[in-house]
Parts: sequence; structure tokens; C-alpha cells
Amino acid sequence: MAEAEAAHRRGDFGAALERYLVAAEASEIPPGELCLKIARCYDRLGRLEDAFAWLARIPDACDSFMVWSAAASTLGRLVKQARPPARRRSQVALAGSYTTSQLASMLPLAALGWQVDLTVREGLYDQYQQELIDPSSALYQAEPEQIIIAVHEGALRLPSHSQSPGADVQAEVERWTRLWQAARDHAGAGVIQHNFAVRPEVPLGHLSGGDPGSRYAMVQALNRELATAARDSGASMVDCDRLAAEFGRSSWFDDRYWFRSKQAVALEALPLLARHTAAVVGARLGLTRKCLVLDLDGTLWGGLIGEDGLEGIVLGGGEAGEAFVAFQEYILELKRRGVILAVASKNNEADAREVFERHPEMRVRLDDLAAFAVNWEDKPANLRRIAQSLGIGLDALVLADDNPAERQIVRRLVPEVDVLPMPEQPSDFRRVLAGYLGFESMAVTDEDRQRAAQYRARAAVAELASSASDIQSFYRDLRMKAEVAPFDELHLPRIAQLVGKTNQFNLTTRRHDAAALHGLMQDPACITRYLRLSDRFADHGLVALAIARKDEDVVDIDTLLMSCRVIGRTVEAHLLMHVSRAAQDAGATRLRGTYLPTAKNQLVADLYERFGFALIGEGEDGDTRWEYDLSGRGPIANEFIEDVIFDRDP
Repeated sequence: MAEAEAAHRRGDFGAALERYLVAAEASEIPPGELCLKIARCYDRLGRLEDAFAWLARIPDACDSFMVWSAAASTLGRLVKQARPPARRRSQVALAGSYTTSQLASMLPLAALGWQVDLTVREGLYDQYQQELIDPSSALYQAEPEQIIIAVHEGALRLPSHSQSPGADVQAEVERWTRLWQAARDHAGAGVIQHNFAVRPEVPLGHLSGGDPGSRYAMVQALNRELATAARDSGASMVDCDRLAAEFGRSSWFDDRYWFRSKQAVALEALPLLARHTAAVVGARLGLTRKCLVLDLDGTLWGGLIGEDGLEGIVLGGGEAGEAFVAFQEYILELKRRGVILAVASKNNEADAREVFERHPEMRVRLDDLAAFAVNWEDKPANLRRIAQSLGIGLDALVLADDNPAERQIVRRLVPEVDVLPMPEQPSDFRRVLAGYLGFESMAVTDEDRQRAAQYRARAAVAELASSASDIQSFYRDLRMKAEVAPFDELHLPRIAQLVGKTNQFNLTTRRHDAAALHGLMQDPACITRYLRLSDRFADHGLVALAIARKDEDVVDIDTLLMSCRVIGRTVEAHLLMHVSRAAQDAGATRLRGTYLPTAKNQLVADLYERFGFALIGEGEDGDTRWEYDLSGRGPIANEFIEDVIFDRDP
């Protein structure tokens, strides 16, 4: 490193970079300071894309405020020259009750790790309420897609002690939810609210928790009520109270910063807060990872099943064995929230299956797994096989493997896969997995909880397809049934989730958050339809939806999308059938649709053509406009799915 530093000082950035990269190769996760030095060398050499890539590694590499601050400054300078490569680009506004300039600068850096190019417009100090209420405020002039309300406990209008704590808490709930509604009304923006970290000073001591009138108890009650309100309204919460507990409350509330510069969160805690806020932004943009892929030997149990046998592996009954059991139990908690589980391991398949079927301490069982790739092929090949079998992208996978060599080869050959930096001791496995933010989601729906069964059913459907004599008999043998109906409050969380994350079977990839979707539900000119599907193998839940708008005699389809796990079953035909019927009932004679190409939705480029739409326009970027003659041809038909309810609006 001394030679690298010397080369850097004399301005020989090529030589410095070469030596820095050698140092980086020595670490599985290079230190954040080293990542920053490499990024700066690439910047001096004019290789901005590489500079962005190394800056994106810093959020996972360290929590140092000094490194984050320097990296954020570097990123702020680079984006004035070029925008970083990204899966999503988003504009956010930051409305705060304290000094938020440091947080505002760090959020784009934290988002870069999610491959999000984030532009942040910071509001004025402690003007959050005025800016959110005033439709002509500078905050709204920035046209944000998301508004982050970064507030602290001192902004609450709660007394130190209350004789009517329920009423005081409810008044605060109503105040904050009115601000959320203002953000939706004035900007159509989604809302991300920081909840309130409880200060460590508690005048009543240990009596505070049992006294509902204490400020301590009221803040806790308010956080719970706001979380419920957010779930019901489509807003998202960042649990600052949990983060403060994780960081250490006395350190989170460093009053030196407050009295000096009205900085409510200690500077050293800002990287943690920025990383978690960016994770919520990423989840709202549909970038949540879907599948946890597990190694076996050394990861789910200790020892080698092929050499030690069923009785010889380490699982339960001792310190290390109990750690593996605890890790498996946490994995099952992730499955219950909708994470798909899969296995990729170099092993004898029969030996591996025996552990799942016979070992009394196994918590994860074969029925919990959606894919089981156990063979002697390399890990990258098995990861590709898992993604293909599940019908998801490699960028939906997360690998947990105790072998650092396997982790490195995956990072190099399939960089789309996120790889957990598994520690040496199995007692630390659970904490590393719990700290991973890639599974952050907007909501947990019934469909999420049934996801493993749905993906197993997908494999059964593939087997049926291979044995069917023709495609028509395959469709009929599935015995598919659909529930198609206008959007409603009950299904809104799942609808918002699909709109936010569906990429492959999505004609326009327009993102509407829960608040915008709620507005479309109330618009008499809009036609909305969701589709729930079941077949002989599983109830797949809500898997497709459409949004269209009527203008005179034309109904124009704004959004038409479907979950990739039910592609190839005529679901799109059935949904279009209902949309075309609704359009005809509304007095329309023409049904129009647009295809906007993206990197992932090529499979639907010809969808409208396949259903008899005529091409009526083409754009320079490859977008196409299509029209279907309802008066001449009548509604689109589909004979392979049976309706279980009647979906016409009253």
C-alpha cells in the first residue's frame, strides 16, 4: 500500500490504481476507504463507469462517517459529469425537522448500492410541515416521485405526561397521516416516513413502560399506530427506533451535534440511517430480491454429509449444532414473509435429500424449497439453472455459502447474484442474514406467504406440459379458474407490489404507488382489473392486473402486467377478455395499448399483435401503439380459464 500511496501523491494514478486493485483482491469485501481510493483513481483516469462501480461498493463495506462523507462528495461531483449506470432512476424530496444536509448527501451513495440513480432535493430546516402543506412549495416544484419525511422525536406534539394519552397519540397519528395525504394530493408522490427513536433519558425510570401517560410510552404507541396507518395507506416506514436500539441510543442521540448544529442523529449513525432509508426506496422501486439460495455442507449443517454420514454432521446438540438450527429457523421466518428458498450444492443428491428427510434436527425441509440443484456442477451453473427453473432473473437471487472461494467465483461469473459475506463462525450466520437489506419489501401479502408452494406447483405444471399431447389439452388439464374484479382496498397492497416490481411481462413498466392506485380506483374514467388464478396444483393468488382509461369512444390501456410464474397459461388472454368487455360496456368502440420496450420486457413486444390489434404508430425509441376494433370484432375471447365471479361494475 505504501507504493500505491506514493504513486497517488505524485499523480501517477494508473500505477496507484494497479496497486490498489492488488490490495483489494486480498479481501473478500475490500475496506470502504480502499474502495474510495480506487474510485478516485478511476475518476482521475476518466473511467467514470468504473468509478461509480467502486463507489457503489462502499455502503456494504463500512459504516465510517468520514468515508461515507468523502464518498458522497465524490459521487456528487461525478454526477455533474455523467449519470451512473442504474436499474432505476428516481427523484426524491427530503423534508426534515432537523439539519438533514449530511443525510441528503449520503442517500444517493446508499442508493447506488441498489443500482438506483437517486436525485435528492433537500427541504429547508424544520420546514417539513409548511412545505408539505403548501402545494406551491419548492419541494413540490422539484416533482419528486417519493418524499422522505425525516423527523425526530423533538418534532412531536406530545406532553411530557398526559392524562389522556390515547387522544394525544391519536391526534399525532392524524397530523402525520394528513401530511402523507398532502404529499399524495399535491405531487402524487409516495411517502417514506422516519418513525421516532425514543430518547434514552426516562424521568420515570423503569416505571415508564407501565405508565401509558408517559412520553416514553406514548412515543412507542405512536410508532405502532403509524406503522399500521402506513400499511393501510401505502406509505412506508423506516424504523428509526429499532435502528437507534441497534446502534445504541446514547450514541444515536449525541447532543453535542444537536446543540452545535441542530443535527438530531449523530453523524456516526447517518450511514446506517441512509442505508436503511435507501433500502426502503429500493423496495418501493421494485428492486427487492426474491430468492435465497443455500449451500449445504458448512452452511445448513456442519461437516460433510458425503463423508461424515447422517449421524456425523453437526446439527443440534451442542454450541455449533444449535447455531445451525437457529440459522435454519431464521431462514424459515424469511420464507414466511415470502422469500423463495432454494438449494445449490456440490453433493450427492441422495445423501443431501436424506438429511432433509431423516435428520431430526433439520428445520428446513424439502417442502420448503422451490428448487433443489444438488449435483457436481459448479455453483454459477446451478444458480443459472435455479433462476431459469423459477422463471426469475439472476438479479433476484441471494447466495448464502460458507465457502469464500465459492462466493468469489459467483461474484465474478454471475455478478447479478447478491452474495452474503458469511462469517467463519456459524453462531454469526443468523445475524449476517438478519442484517441483509435486499429482502426489504413494501408489504407482506398472502401471495408472499404462499410463494414457495406456488413455485413448487410451477415445476408440477412443467411436468404436466411435457406429458400433454397438445397445448389445448395441457390448458384444459390444468383446470384453471380465475377471479377477475375491479381493484379494491383488500387487494391494494398486492396490486401495488406487482406494479412496483414486475418487469418481464409488463407492457409499459409504469410504476404507480399505492396512493396513485387508490386514486385510479376512485376515478370513474378508469377501468381497473386484477386477476387471481388457481389450478389443480395451487392457488397462485393475485398474479395479473390491468389499468385503462376511457376517453370518448377509446379505452387506452395504461398498465398490463402479469407475474412471470404464470406465463404460458393464457392468463393474459383472459385478462384482456375482461378489459375488452368492460370497455365495450362503457361504450367504447376501440381498445388501445402501448408497448414501451425495456431491457427485460422483450417477451411481450408482440403481445398486442398476437391478439389482433393493429399497429397505429411507432416511436423513435422502439415504442409501438396498437388498436383493437371492438365494434367490428367484439371482445377478446379465452376458453381455457373458468371465471368464478362476475366482474362487471354495477
